[in-house]
Amino acid sequence: MGGFFGTVSKSSCVTDLFYGTDYNSHLGTKRGGLATYSKEKGFVRSIHNLESSYFRTKFEAELDKFVGNAGVGIISDTDAQPIVINSRLGRFAIVTVAKIVNIDELEEYLLSQNMHFAEMSQGNTNQTELIAMLITQGKDFVEGIENVYHRIKGSCSMLLLTENGIIAARDYLGRTPIVIGQKEGAFAATSESTSFPNLDYEIERYLGPGEIVHITSEGITQLRKPNEDMQVCSFLWVYYGFPTSCYEGRNVEEVRFTSGVKMGQTDDSEVDCACGIPDSGVGMALGYAEGKGVPYHRAICKYTPTWPRSFTPSNQEMRNLVAKMKLIPNRAMLNNKRLLFCDDSIVRGTQLRDNVKILFDYGAKEVHMRIACPPLVYPCEYIGFTASKSPLELITRRIIKELEGDENKNLDKYATTGSPEYDKMVEIIRDRLGLTSLKFNTVETLIEAIGLPKCKVCTHCFDGSSHF
Repeated sequence: MGGFFGTVSKSSCVTDLFYGTDYNSHLGTKRGGLATYSKEKGFVRSIHNLESSYFRTKFEAELDKFVGNAGVGIISDTDAQPIVINSRLGRFAIVTVAKIVNIDELEEYLLSQNMHFAEMSQGNTNQTELIAMLITQGKDFVEGIENVYHRIKGSCSMLLLTENGIIAARDYLGRTPIVIGQKEGAFAATSESTSFPNLDYEIERYLGPGEIVHITSEGITQLRKPNEDMQVCSFLWVYYGFPTSCYEGRNVEEVRFTSGVKMGQTDDSEVDCACGIPDSGVGMALGYAEGKGVPYHRAICKYTPTWPRSFTPSNQEMRNLVAKMKLIPNRAMLNNKRLLFCDDSIVRGTQLRDNVKILFDYGAKEVHMRIACPPLVYPCEYIGFTASKSPLELITRRIIKELEGDENKNLDKYATTGSPEYDKMVEIIRDRLGLTSLKFNTVETLIEAIGLPKCKVCTHCFDGSSHF
């Protein structure tokens, strides 16, 4: 995944840029970067590896070198960013939140046009540089960004720091968000509205799908109107988003809480309490407790000082270690209890299986699990969801292969809540994870909690319904 922050101010932007970018740190752990522009020093850029440290610790000591009233920052799980380009459109720095499925095809095309790539990411073409090359083919920035929209498969939202402000462009189908904030003397654009409150910004508006705007300290000018069609990622509310963030006017914690209430109101299980798997399962569990009429207990706590999110390390063995070490069970709250846990999703099942065993070892009488979203049957083709390289990394697809002999067979039946195939798959998952019971939210309940029309929300990983 990844997240960015950009700001243009009538005074120095560096403090806002530093902290605003840091508030996107939950979205990635590989690379962090900052770029500022001033007439005196031009573009100043720095990029650091974040795999063994955090954003603030990497950039704090060198903040004095950044000067200017405009800047962009990025937390990236893909490329080294920002890229600084000198082109016929002018000089600019670019940051992207993107996944390009057809990157090999585009690379071949650009090389055939006598273009070359200077930046490499882990031996591969840097996709942010590739996007910059596509932009420079336009007669102006708008035509160049539209060229990106029309040529890539996947998604791309971006900020361009120019010599005259920032250009913000949201993905063509709005799969990833851009939120615009305003305060006296400054405007900002970010992936996460969580960046705004402590920096005194108020949400001004949400960019629409494919919308392009030019931001200066004086205001915002629309360069391209938004598209009607939208496929904003539902997983923003299920997992990625920080609880205080809002997308399309819908707060993350409110959506999680509402989905929990709805499940609690219809669940007939007899339990002593509801518990959340930190962090993204907590909001749903609080809602479930209210809907069910049972107390909320913290039977598992996350050790927050040092352990990052478990899905981001590129090495699977390290992901498993992080998943185990960051969550600490509380024996006093577990012993002899019928516990119901809420979590955001089940991807591979490794983390949950290990946690369930520990809960029973610590004296739990029953362990029930409720999941905020439907089973993940289809890999995401549109944003950087996980480091998965194969559909068989999904526990659902491994089970489908065992049952059907082909992991791609009858997927629509396994994705349909209540079908015989769905029920059998869920029962096998329950048994393998050692759970007393297991239930997933339905697509309908998730969409109702989000509060947007189904046609505006991407639910492809659950039902295979989206398109490029």
